[in-house]
Amino acid sequence: MKKRKERIDRGIKARSEDIFALSSYREMLYLLMPRAVPVVFLLCVTPLFSPYWQEIIISTAIYALLAISWDMLISAGLVSLGQSLFFGIGSYIAGTLNYYWGWSPLFTIPVAMIGGGLLGTVALLPVLRLRGIYFAMVTLVLPLMFSRLVEATRILGGTEGLTGLTPFPNQLTALYVIQVAVLASLFGFRRIMDSDYGLIIKGINDNDRSVMNAGLNIYWYKTQVLFLAASVGSFAGAFGTHLDMFAGMPGFALDYAIMPIAAAVVGGTGTFAGPLLGAFILVPLSELLRALGALRIVFYGLFLVIFVVALPEGIFHYIQRKYHQFERWVEVE
Repeated sequence: MKKRKERIDRGIKARSEDIFALSSYREMLYLLMPRAVPVVFLLCVTPLFSPYWQEIIISTAIYALLAISWDMLISAGLVSLGQSLFFGIGSYIAGTLNYYWGWSPLFTIPVAMIGGGLLGTVALLPVLRLRGIYFAMVTLVLPLMFSRLVEATRILGGTEGLTGLTPFPNQLTALYVIQVAVLASLFGFRRIMDSDYGLIIKGINDNDRSVMNAGLNIYWYKTQVLFLAASVGSFAGAFGTHLDMFAGMPGFALDYAIMPIAAAVVGGTGTFAGPLLGAFILVPLSELLRALGALRIVFYGLFLVIFVVALPEGIFHYIQRKYHQFERWVEVE
């Protein structure tokens, strides 16, 4: 007797992607659970961790913001290798306002977020018409150029940077600020992409020529997406500046460009929750492997290869499919 595996959707009928016909409280809980898990974990569970692990969670959330902003860019077909550009710009803006004018983090972080979004957009606006690897190459080169410019001209503290900046009142405050920012970015971007505006963005990624033929200016939409992603990345940089009480050339380091991409690949692109999940796997894993010394990179790289080969779609897509469907064996006639 031959059998085959059959996938069956669970018992909620959907009229569209975000409008459901619910008939019981169980179905309501079924839909609410995936949205409640990150909120409960970040806001209720992580504050119970030790100060050491709270610091790691804060660092993880910073990379998660960069990964979410990278995923926003990739949703519009903009392949970026320069999230460190946005991080560094936001870091220097917040550091400058606090170091030279004594502004409080209550003002430096929002100003750096908007100002960094504008500066990042203006910096990449001339190359916005480039596609694929050509746009990615420019985003990779720009942060290196800015760091060399600071080093050569010795502006903004030069190689020593700006030190002694105003910190957060305590670690718990910093933890809640960055986690609220992560949740706002996650649900905000998901809401945007589920709207008609997001449908246009997806269309630009799938076939930009068809969108242009519909009479829409795709470069204006790409500019808006670039501003949103740059603002989120700049927020991460401004936050990190006050967390470390330092703004300098390390803000343009390649770590802030490579780790978000790795998190998005491991977690699954195109979902925003995937990059978040990937960041919360890779960053703590890197810390756990620190005791291995030089072998840390070997095991870390091996872990990445296994995930990419075994789950090329990403962890989140796999979990999402298992959550919404179940499998059973049926007889083949």
